[in-house]
Amino acid sequence: MNFNTIFLKSFRVLLLPVALVYGCIVYIRNRLFDKNFLKSADFNFPLVCVGNLAVGGTGKSPMVEYLVRLLKPQFKVGTLSRGYKRKTRGYALANANTTALEIGDEPMQFHIKFPDIPVAVGEERLVAIPQLLQDAPWLEAIILDDAFQHRSVKAGFNILLTDYSNLYTHDFFLPTGDLRDERSSAKRAQVIVVTKCPADLSLEKKQKIIRSLHPAENQRVFFTTIAYGTPYHICDRNDEWPLTQQDEVLLVCGIANPKPLKDHLLEYTHTYYQQDYSDHHIFSIDDLNDIKRKFRDIHARDKLILTTEKDAVRLSKFTEDLAGLPMYVLPIQPRFLFEEGEQFNAAVTDFIRNFSHQQIV
Repeated sequence: MNFNTIFLKSFRVLLLPVALVYGCIVYIRNRLFDKNFLKSADFNFPLVCVGNLAVGGTGKSPMVEYLVRLLKPQFKVGTLSRGYKRKTRGYALANANTTALEIGDEPMQFHIKFPDIPVAVGEERLVAIPQLLQDAPWLEAIILDDAFQHRSVKAGFNILLTDYSNLYTHDFFLPTGDLRDERSSAKRAQVIVVTKCPADLSLEKKQKIIRSLHPAENQRVFFTTIAYGTPYHICDRNDEWPLTQQDEVLLVCGIANPKPLKDHLLEYTHTYYQQDYSDHHIFSIDDLNDIKRKFRDIHARDKLILTTEKDAVRLSKFTEDLAGLPMYVLPIQPRFLFEEGEQFNAAVTDFIRNFSHQQIV
């Protein structure tokens, strides 16, 4: 553990009084919703929510993409996100001219990957859901991205994510810990997914984690690991670079938790150099010039710049500069462990199918 990490942890402990106040506010808010002093809207429509109890990267975007791939062949589906760090406000539906600055990097990523589905953003989901249904009245389900803690809307199926290396049961309220909601809120989820697990997670460790999460009888706990794809050029998806032990990589990323990615590079490349930015960082031309300078300083024959799909969305505005640069994007997908992926798939699809059937009946 380096000095910066020790200092940060010590500083966060000193903020314990602030965390206790924040926790009291969260507790009171939840009780007001539980007692119906604050109301949750219950839409007569299949809403699948992906969320977490903590800030930071638990893998919400890859899970949303997994759900789109799962559901799109069977149902007419759309996504609704808040649009974090966008330069606009209110409801917006992505179109051919939309940029990441208008809807945020993660929704833009969904729009680029799935241009045939409605991708919308809106801070107030209670307002945005009817607007999306008005714009796309043919929809049969909506995936709510990062909406678990927003109780003004009650989703019919909640998927709660928690990071293997930072389970919500071992965490504390902000700013001492990473929790933005109380642990007991997990009871509102139909499914809990432990993300970013080691690919060789043992059955013994699996059972130990399940016990620590204390799931209710009606809750299922699943486990996923990160499946990395072959890097593709940021300007040309057909130009791929399979990583080898000879490669030296300049890693450019602005994501909440880059550790699994760094571990992957330690295993599959010769070495990597870091160019880290804050989560959702908006890249400037000065940033791009810094990246180029650092890349030139790498004296290796087999060298490349590697970035994440989220960062690529924010870098793509420099298309002309990137065209001649060996900058590649590393795609990821969640992969279910213990051969339980089909059970997860069935739980989600059955919810939508049964919901629609009940409305017909």
